[in-house]
Amino acid sequence: MKRLLFVLLAVFVLSSLWGCGYNTMQANEESVFAAWGDVEAAYQRRADLVPNLVEVVKGYAKHEADTLTAVTEARAKVGSVRLSKDMLNNPRSVEAFQQAQGQLSSTLSRLMVVVERYPDLKANQNFMDLQNQLEGTENRINVARTRYNKAVQNFNTSIRTFPNSVTNSLLLHLTRKEPFKAEEGAKAAPKIKF
Repeated sequence: MKRLLFVLLAVFVLSSLWGCGYNTMQANEESVFAAWGDVEAAYQRRADLVPNLVEVVKGYAKHEADTLTAVTEARAKVGSVRLSKDMLNNPRSVEAFQQAQGQLSSTLSRLMVVVERYPDLKANQNFMDLQNQLEGTENRINVARTRYNKAVQNFNTSIRTFPNSVTNSLLLHLTRKEPFKAEEGAKAAPKIKF
């Protein structure tokens, strides 16, 4: 009788563990970390392209030093703001990272305006190649951020739904991860003047 009770208890415990979501939550957290690695890689690619782009433009637009300096400083700031996978649940850290990346995007936009003033530069093959690479990189960043947000959604849902929430509160103590959010002012439509 004791053996039968022990076997039934063991079967019950194992079946409870099977459906507790422990492995699912672990796998979902690893997916968040992998997706974050893709975001960092896309941003690093952009940061690596910026010095080459600046050097090509410098040769054509020597008197546009302010814009070139702003791009260089923004790139340096992006390099100094690090966000490790352990900080993905801290809204302030994610926001600081996003602000630094947004500032670089803004200065790159100003650089493109400078480029419009120099038709010879736009015809330069090196510049065209770099501009195409930068455009592709911006697309990669957007895709990586979207995938990251999806992984965060899956993870956050998995730690908050039953029975996973019970397992998480008793064993894992995992906390929500922060998704990427729209940048400040993104809700307002841009004003176009002719």
